[in-house]
Amino acid sequence: MSNITYIYIHGDSEIKLWGLSGRERLQRMVLSCQQIKLIDDPFKTPDDSAILLLRADQLFDIRVISTLIQLQGEIVLCNQTGIPVALRTVGNRVPSRIEALRHTTRLSAIHGMKQYSIQDLQVGIQQKLKKKEHPYVLPIAVNQKKTLEWELFAGSYKGVTDLVTKWLWPIPAFWATHLCIRWKITPNQVTVLSIVLALLAGIAFGYGYYASGLIMGWIMTFLDTVDGKLARVTITSSRIGDVMDHGLDLIHPPLWYLAWGIGLAAAELPLNNLEFLVWLIFIGYIGGRICEGLFEFWLAPFTLFIWQRIDSFNRLITARRNPNLILLTTSWLVGRPDIGFILVVGWHLLSTAFLAWRLFKAWQVKHEQGTLISWMETIDPVLDRNQIAVKVFTRIPLAEKDYQNRGRA
Repeated sequence: MSNITYIYIHGDSEIKLWGLSGRERLQRMVLSCQQIKLIDDPFKTPDDSAILLLRADQLFDIRVISTLIQLQGEIVLCNQTGIPVALRTVGNRVPSRIEALRHTTRLSAIHGMKQYSIQDLQVGIQQKLKKKEHPYVLPIAVNQKKTLEWELFAGSYKGVTDLVTKWLWPIPAFWATHLCIRWKITPNQVTVLSIVLALLAGIAFGYGYYASGLIMGWIMTFLDTVDGKLARVTITSSRIGDVMDHGLDLIHPPLWYLAWGIGLAAAELPLNNLEFLVWLIFIGYIGGRICEGLFEFWLAPFTLFIWQRIDSFNRLITARRNPNLILLTTSWLVGRPDIGFILVVGWHLLSTAFLAWRLFKAWQVKHEQGTLISWMETIDPVLDRNQIAVKVFTRIPLAEKDYQNRGRA
């Protein structure tokens, strides 16, 4: 039997979500999976080959599709009312099995197949997005368009991030993403604009034009949120876009702080020990990144910021760009950008010292226990809703409302 899983998408949706029909979304989603082949005719697959049949009038979590591909045997995934939304079978049984998707009232077509509900699928932490949520499959309906689009947008957000990205940007970023789709603006174009604004903000800081620099800087940070969300909800991520986005995030913050310090002379607030302070910023910035990298490379397969609850709370305010911009903006508003620069230096050193301590503690725990476990692995985002960390760093997706009600029963 071939290791390739054939995938057939049945039907389409009556509306588009974020500019994509249900069929278009599924086509883009499955192409990111390994060992698959998308087909137009399910009856032409080899008799003994695995084939996954998906309904295009359903909004699938990519984790559901990935899990179904990895499972073995004949499987049917049913929604909350018992209607089949996905089937995994073999080529010679397609003619009978596909009837369950074409005619949802003919449930005899799934006789003998192992039935799964969405809660039966074992899905862990979303490492890239630093969060844990139950998977979902939702019907795509006209009267649910706005709700489903918000669901996709919220699902594209990182669970653990800085306080500005987490609480200030979501609603304006939602509408900005809509405008980008309406005006056919791509994620890479948003990223390029971010790069331009980052350069202009740095130049403005260097000449002491802090007001204009801060305006461009904050717009840049906002667009840095928009480009990622636009890429995820439209499934248009590209390697070059990923390199540009992450490269920009990595390089520009310390250069901004350097420019800010240089601009203090033009603002008639020069610092005599500027060179020393700049070195401290770079040491703190690079040291913090090294601590994060060593944790993932040396100690655990997940980021330091989702190891224990204290690490997730630390990510809200640690010395990254947005918390530091708050310090710089506040200092400019009170007419003391020099104090803002000194605060950024101090915050870098304190944050890096904290990360170094957390790295050491993680090494101790692994040495004693043999492995590290993320706190998110130990919680249920619905049933443990009374915990503060669960409330702050997880959400209840639309698909989990019934699950929540069952937990309270």
